Amino acid sequence: MPVKLRTSLAQSLRQSLNPKYGGITPHRLASSKATPASKPAKVIFSGIQPTGVPHLGNYLGALQQWVKLQNEADEDTKLIYSIVDLHALTGSQDAAELRKHKWNTLATLMAIGLNPWRSTIFFQSDVLAHSELMWILSCEASMGYLSRMTQWKSKLDLEENHNPFEASPGKEGNKLKLGLFSYPVLQAADILIHRATHVPVGHDQSQHLEFARVCANGFNHRHGQVLVPPSTLLSPAKRIQSLAEPSLKMSKSHLNNKSRILLSDTKNTIEKKMKVAVTDTNGYVSYDPEKRPGVTNLLQIAYHMDPEAASAGSLEEYARQFEGTHLKTFKSKLTDVIDDHLTPIRERYFTFAASQNGELMEAAELGAKKARESADATMKAVRDAIGL
Repeated sequence: MPVKLRTSLAQSLRQSLNPKYGGITPHRLASSKATPASKPAKVIFSGIQPTGVPHLGNYLGALQQWVKLQNEADEDTKLIYSIVDLHALTGSQDAAELRKHKWNTLATLMAIGLNPWRSTIFFQSDVLAHSELMWILSCEASMGYLSRMTQWKSKLDLEENHNPFEASPGKEGNKLKLGLFSYPVLQAADILIHRATHVPVGHDQSQHLEFARVCANGFNHRHGQVLVPPSTLLSPAKRIQSLAEPSLKMSKSHLNNKSRILLSDTKNTIEKKMKVAVTDTNGYVSYDPEKRPGVTNLLQIAYHMDPEAASAGSLEEYARQFEGTHLKTFKSKLTDVIDDHLTPIRERYFTFAASQNGELMEAAELGAKKARESADATMKAVRDAIGL
């Protein structure tokens, strides 16, 4: 049951979140010393698509790192996290579902520990400058460069020698859409509009960050030093695999909902999914990424969520303590480990999710205001540079 809300966003966050992050409050932020001119402010930007409540793959692969960056950053470091709802439009979207997913994603980001007083958390569509800069960058972006981007090809299941502007044989629905083809330009605009100096990415996103640098350098070459080419902040991402198909990455798009564990799942649901998690015919635990990907995936989840893992050292060393343990016993332990870790997140999630017209709305408005101020400063310089 959702916890009954009794306090405003500011009060509840100060009570439950801020002490954990050093007691950061609006007053403390306002009183911070200005960044010296000789030391440019560090700006960290990242985004997440609104697909509803994130799963363990999202959490261990990126979101947990966002919280860590927030907690450990210097006071003059700006942290900007966007729920990129415009990017979500590249796929078929039901309006009511998208709206629900946006708010659920925001509730989850706050539940895991992102603090809207410390970090700027906002819906991409609330800041129109993202779309404006995207158009300006599109007028200079290379079609040839975009056609070589690997991710859009994989989404469309295209062959290297196939014309990307025509449907694949027998796949009329796969005809390339302009939004999907050009979404790297919007992704570049997302980063450049906030003058991000660092972007945490996994290895599979490094090509998109390189494209953002190409856009920034190309614009600066023509119009002067206006945009900031971002640096890569390689995330120590943990690649969590599907519980149903260990050869695949855990994903919301998998048809089997037992292939993933959501951050809002109850212990009963986690237990059911864990029981049917695919392993192999060997009924005992051993660490072997190549020959036993299913079991190794479960060990990796345990390693990254078990508070006792820190004293064990590496994943391999942690796995040794379960060598020869029956899989049924290990899955039971893993259920407890996951539930213990997710319980406080789940409780906060339902608290915030129940406040769509209260705490969540207040957080969204605060984030949009801060993000607009950040973006407008960049757009003024961009407009001046190009003569608008």
